[in-house]
Amino acid sequence: MTKPRLFRLWLVLGSALMILLIIVYWDNVGTAHFYLHTSLSRPHILEPLPTQGLVEENVFTSDVDEFLDTLLSSDAKHNDLSRRKTEQPPAPAPSKPVLSHMEENVRGYDWSTHDAHQNPDRDRQQAERRSLLRDFCANASLAFPTKDRSFDDIPNYELNHLIVDDRHGVIYCYVPKVACTNWKRVMIVLSESLLDRGSPYRDPLDIPREHVHNTSTHLTFNKFWRRYGKFSRHLMKVKLKKYTKFLFVRDPFVRLISAFRSKFELENEEFYRKFAVPMLRLYANHTSLPASVSEAFSAGLKVSFANFIQYLLDPHTEKLAPFNEHWRQVYRLCHPCQIDYDFVGKLETLDEDAAQLLRFLKVDSQLHFPPSYRNRTASSWEEDWFANIPLAWRQQLYKLYEADFVLFGYPKPENLLRD
Repeated sequence: MTKPRLFRLWLVLGSALMILLIIVYWDNVGTAHFYLHTSLSRPHILEPLPTQGLVEENVFTSDVDEFLDTLLSSDAKHNDLSRRKTEQPPAPAPSKPVLSHMEENVRGYDWSTHDAHQNPDRDRQQAERRSLLRDFCANASLAFPTKDRSFDDIPNYELNHLIVDDRHGVIYCYVPKVACTNWKRVMIVLSESLLDRGSPYRDPLDIPREHVHNTSTHLTFNKFWRRYGKFSRHLMKVKLKKYTKFLFVRDPFVRLISAFRSKFELENEEFYRKFAVPMLRLYANHTSLPASVSEAFSAGLKVSFANFIQYLLDPHTEKLAPFNEHWRQVYRLCHPCQIDYDFVGKLETLDEDAAQLLRFLKVDSQLHFPPSYRNRTASSWEEDWFANIPLAWRQQLYKLYEADFVLFGYPKPENLLRD
């Protein structure tokens, strides 16, 4: 009996040491020159195991749990001490940057001062949002694809919107067209994942837009496989348990209008070739189209909002590829029924929610959330945008995005769904 026990002990200690070495090595060196060639564990039905083997597996798993839990706790304490030593004085209000990106030029920034004083009702409002989300995730009356799957069932490539900041213990699920550019900037400042002439950025607005949306800038859950191999999913769960998780959402129909405006009303070469050309051929009966978006715009060839809606409703669309992230449903981007978010912000209350979240994260003395846009797509525009969309299409579109409406407490747009 002694030898098996010693063998199990050495197995546990050796495995724990291996995990520690992997984590320390990759956190300091990165993954550019090494790849763990281990098979990705996927959920499967296990055959009955002998009792002794089952006990050994449970002992190993519990030891890994305890080890990772202790490791993250010690890292959190170390990061906290580091932050105290290098704590910055209160950040000054952001200065106006030079705007070069067309989309930002068109929209413009609102540089007016916003009142960010704490509202005693904010905490209650936040509790209500989280409670509503949990209730509908547990409510059988609301059904939608992927609702009942577990976190282990989520494919690795679907976890690419979860950005991790290990310095402060924060996980942000970004939703395109919901202030994600500026929240990504905030995450870069917090995580110090990008340097400017050798020093981390301190002001979110100093970070160039092209770096903000570069996937190599951020540590996301889908990259864990390269860092931690077969332990990646387990480490994700530990971080989800310990870290503060947040996301920001928006009225689903208004988000679609915003996506259409920025990707099809402005000259965007990538979206023209990948999406506009097929839409114009399929739904506008154009057989010969210019090679570039500038030529198409000059010839008056633009995707209409009706073409865009047809594309979303066409059952063949997602047989070719999943929805682009700019119009993919939030429940598919952020998995709110598999991840228990600690903070649910809304674009409609962005200024107040951003100030509240930064206080909640205890980083409000380090940075300010960048100013919001002046001419943000408003919900009052919905009737005008959908005026020429057939009623049947509007009703189908609502069914397509119903889960986002219900989970995040947006009222059903009855005025658009009846004659």
